[in-house]
Amino acid sequence: MIQTVDFFPPMVDDPYLFGQIAAANALSDVYAMGGWPALAMNLLCVPSCLGTEIAAQILAGGASKAVEAGCIIAGGHSIHDNEPKYGLCVSGFVHPGRILANSTARPGDQLVLTKALGTGILTTAQKGGLIDSDTFSAALDSMRTLNRYAAEAADGLQVHACTDITGFGLAGHLCEMAEGSGVSAQLSASTPPLLPRAREMAELGLIPSGAYNNRDYFYSRMDISTQVPESIADILFDPQTSGGLLFSVAARDTQNLLDRLHNSGVIAEHIGEITAFDGVFVHINA
Repeated sequence: MIQTVDFFPPMVDDPYLFGQIAAANALSDVYAMGGWPALAMNLLCVPSCLGTEIAAQILAGGASKAVEAGCIIAGGHSIHDNEPKYGLCVSGFVHPGRILANSTARPGDQLVLTKALGTGILTTAQKGGLIDSDTFSAALDSMRTLNRYAAEAADGLQVHACTDITGFGLAGHLCEMAEGSGVSAQLSASTPPLLPRAREMAELGLIPSGAYNNRDYFYSRMDISTQVPESIADILFDPQTSGGLLFSVAARDTQNLLDRLHNSGVIAEHIGEITAFDGVFVHINA
């Protein structure tokens, strides 16, 4: 059994979309471990001023993603709070022989990332009124997309490790994977897919505080080439909401995985490789 819980305050104004994003984010941990979600419980905090209609829309958004995942929501718990918050406590299952961990990457593995980066930066830009709704819609679509389809594409392949990309950003979660596995990771900074206008907003300095916190925390365990543009480095540390999956896959299965992902409509790129530990956990190369 896989047991996970996640909830947070809204990053969008639409309550239904917020429910979808929060649910997709909570379900992601199960997919990152190679499992499938089976049962979930709602966690809901709402100010009394919002009323039951808004709460119902949040729950409906979450329920829509649970249905898409084939997961049953069996009630939950709600309380009054000054700020809305929503998420799920999820129970899932995985065959003991097919559990994916974030600490079992092997030298020679290739790194494949799903979903484009930049949700934190674009959310910051949207709150500041610097991007329109059409631009932000790409980030919304990414955040509410389940990682189910990426996980299904990897089934049966030699995937040695996996993690979902959330609050630590791509660079931070890759550092966790490398450190836990006792290896080094080579990340090509030019290869991760980016959401439309994410780099432009990063160049304008619209960086969430969490990105700076991530860089401060992980920097001593990394080597960042001076050739990597500052805006790209900022995106690599950008905290992601309901981000994609990072696979560490055997070299012989890398192209097969990419083909499966693309055929399923999943955005995915080969972004680097795992090497023997050389004293630095993550090398970010230009």
